[in-house]
Amino acid sequence: MRRSFVSVLFALSLVSATPGVEPSNFPIPAEAKPSPTPQPIFIGQNRNARLAGPAAAVVNAAVPEWEYLGCYTDNEARTLDNGVVIGATNTPENCIKECTKFGYGLAGTENSSECFCGSADDIKNTGSKKVAESECNNVCLGNSGQKCGGPWRLSIYKYIGARPLTKWQRPTGDAAGRYQFLIGAPITALTATVALTGKVVFLEKARINQYIKNSTGAYELDLTQINNYGKAWKEMHMKSDAFCAAGLVLPDKAGRHVTLGGWSNDAARGLRLYWPDGTAGIKGPNDWQENYQEVAIQVRRWYATAMLLTNGSMIVVGGQNGPGGDPTPSLEVVPRVGPVVDLPFLRRTNPNNLYPFLTNLQGGGIFIAYLNEARVLDDKTFAVKKELPNMPGLVGKMGGRVYPYSGAMSTLPIRFPYTEPTTVLVCGGSTPDGQQGIDNCITSQPESSNPQWTIERSPSPRVMPLLVALPDGTFLILGGAKKGVGGFATSEQPNLKAELYDPRKPIGQRFSVMASTIVARLYHSEAVLLMDGRVLVSGSDPEDARYPQEFRIEVFLPPYLLGGKPRPVIQEVGDKNWAYTEKVKVVVKVTNAAASIKASLVAAEHSTHGVNMNQRIVFPEISCTGTTTKTCTVVAPPNGKIAFGWFQLFILENDIPSTTSVWVRIGKDPAKIGNWPPFADFKKPGV
Repeated sequence: MRRSFVSVLFALSLVSATPGVEPSNFPIPAEAKPSPTPQPIFIGQNRNARLAGPAAAVVNAAVPEWEYLGCYTDNEARTLDNGVVIGATNTPENCIKECTKFGYGLAGTENSSECFCGSADDIKNTGSKKVAESECNNVCLGNSGQKCGGPWRLSIYKYIGARPLTKWQRPTGDAAGRYQFLIGAPITALTATVALTGKVVFLEKARINQYIKNSTGAYELDLTQINNYGKAWKEMHMKSDAFCAAGLVLPDKAGRHVTLGGWSNDAARGLRLYWPDGTAGIKGPNDWQENYQEVAIQVRRWYATAMLLTNGSMIVVGGQNGPGGDPTPSLEVVPRVGPVVDLPFLRRTNPNNLYPFLTNLQGGGIFIAYLNEARVLDDKTFAVKKELPNMPGLVGKMGGRVYPYSGAMSTLPIRFPYTEPTTVLVCGGSTPDGQQGIDNCITSQPESSNPQWTIERSPSPRVMPLLVALPDGTFLILGGAKKGVGGFATSEQPNLKAELYDPRKPIGQRFSVMASTIVARLYHSEAVLLMDGRVLVSGSDPEDARYPQEFRIEVFLPPYLLGGKPRPVIQEVGDKNWAYTEKVKVVVKVTNAAASIKASLVAAEHSTHGVNMNQRIVFPEISCTGTTTKTCTVVAPPNGKIAFGWFQLFILENDIPSTTSVWVRIGKDPAKIGNWPPFADFKKPGV
């Protein structure tokens, strides 16, 4: 959605933009907590520079695992294009420390006070030339016995350590995965959710879509009918517009879908429910249900986030009061329990904190991230328990991670025996001026005594990424742009290559550059995991003449689906309604009797604006007997902090997932949400 507001710095106050005008950048509010690293100031003259005199005997520093390359030319395009003014403490050692933190193998000092970081090919690619050492004759502000470049001259150091700071894999052929066209769509997806039936439910911006007249706002795709367009698509109907709403799959027996909030006025308090029905090739009669007069959320929310609580209810957090409206910096429980809970940190960072990131922590508490900040909330009182350090952005630049700067988040796999703290993964985002997408992912363990952020440089910058947990415990990152922010006509340079992030590998070596698409997936793109292990990719609606509204739906085939690898077949699941710690019988057919067998649980998710609400993957305890037909016992997780609600159960043979998943429900329905809402005009599955 085009942002109808923008925060600007003017006399240290916030001013709203004229409605309907989309600005070119989104400055950070003056009230926002600053990044601990100063903003860069790139200059060509000697800012605070000092020429070396006879006492400046040391030309370059001796830093372990780094070597001095020499004095090189710089220009306005920048030889090393990631920079920061370190100022009075600038030395080669401090510059190298900064570049190492962000995974760069080249570090260069310039003009006494400046530090720049880059990669091995930057010197060649920019045409930089090595020049006489006398041209790098400025002493370092942090050490008068060392030299730090000169005017438009870099003193460059190169990392030569045995363990690479950053090493990307570049597989080819089947190992790189593959994009495939799936089907054309009657709408541009605003949201995508996989139903318990295996069908995919899409919502769109019905009331303001200039391309589709008289849109009903909702469709369902039957993946078994791809070759029959009429049978593949089921038209559904919404009374109010769920444009930019939050959403979840409920933990009731039917796995009903819920959307909360929306476009404006009454729709922004809307609460809509859909009970997925029908079977392969058969369209069910169910449709979306809503009645604003009977059931609604307490305040208007547009661009809010929803999450299941472990007690069986849900929360919806943040947002604003429709386009151009006041912020809603609060949290509320649904079904309604008490008043809304004020969150002052959201008020302070408005409006650069929309679609905040949320997840339950397995030790208790709720992780929330917004703008470039993160906290842990008590999961009962919602009081702040812990404040994390600011999330880093780029070298010397603050980066926003949620809308409108638009990164993505998931938890890393949670594995039996569940002794490791929850690790959160945040990828991509953008700088406040929208000129640089963020080229890294960061991880942290919020439950640790002193949580810090670890930076891993990714193969390319990406704003508005789509981040999907795969059943083998890896993560697919795709879509988005290399520059800009979230919103209409606010991004450019579509990122067409997919990437795979494998947390089983060492830090700095987890990324693989995967296959490319020809379809730009920009604003309003979505990606979800299908039951057969493919990733469905849909949407793109940037309202930009350069990039048309996108009706093509693709699938990405991860490497585990290619090359004829044998896939196990789940033949029986003894119980699909799991109590905590329950031992569940699963019969699976495998090819290799000696293969390693694992089980993975991938949570039902609701994808919108690149935010996969409730995304989580768990590897539970499993033991098996038998040869090629194995009888396995899967032990359900011990509590809802680890897993609660509906999950796709996959069995993996040597890390290759089963031909299809089976939906199982963990923790049942403690809040009796299957009997809600208590009105006759809503269809309810019961407890």
